[in-house]
Amino acid sequence: MTNRAFLKDRLTVLRLERREAQQGTLRTGDAAELAGLLADPRLARAAARDRRRTAVQRGLLRERFARFPIADDQIAPTRLGNAVRRFEEYGWDRYRLDTQLLWNELTGCVPDQIRRQSELARASVDFFVALLSGHVAVALAAALALAAGSRPDRLALVSTLVVLTLLVPVWYRSAVTATDEWAAAVRALVNTGRKPLAASLGLALPQTLAAERAMWTMVSRLSRIPYHERAAALDPYRAEPTTDPA
Repeated sequence: MTNRAFLKDRLTVLRLERREAQQGTLRTGDAAELAGLLADPRLARAAARDRRRTAVQRGLLRERFARFPIADDQIAPTRLGNAVRRFEEYGWDRYRLDTQLLWNELTGCVPDQIRRQSELARASVDFFVALLSGHVAVALAAALALAAGSRPDRLALVSTLVVLTLLVPVWYRSAVTATDEWAAAVRALVNTGRKPLAASLGLALPQTLAAERAMWTMVSRLSRIPYHERAAALDPYRAEPTTDPA
């Protein structure tokens, strides 16, 4: 079981138990789901700890879960990778808009303020990643110097190695936390930018979400190649041509 799946099950147990406390009894399906989850000894132990958590601590659990991608096949091996991957896939998960492929077009259509928010949020993450990388490099250099043999500055090297080793996880957690603001900025960029993006491509945003997802699927697919014989499939979404007033 992945960390995401286990965390999801813990939150499901909390949700069902809260509903049971409010309603008195659960529906048959919910009661069976709760019993099935608690049959797992590992999950039962985690649920016992979660029941003693405060509302703030439970909120932090939900924040941890929100830092995972929606799709299981997008799970990365690291916390930072998952935290970044979740908003890289936001446009595709929500609208079938491939923001990685159409990033330049998208950022060129949104207002400057929204684009700057995304850039500043990314700069915060880059700052902590740079600190992390720099401290790892210095710590490795100190370790190599210590391994080289007896040195008069041994105490300074040991102190440097210990301090930087303690700081590395701090910078890593800070980078992961800083992705929350970056994710919010990217969501705003996608939500507000997809309409001007469609207009800039000569398309009209459909009325329904299903039709919009179909349109962006075709746009994303056709953007990977210069021309495709099925490009005419976008014709129903083309905006009415406008003429400049005389």
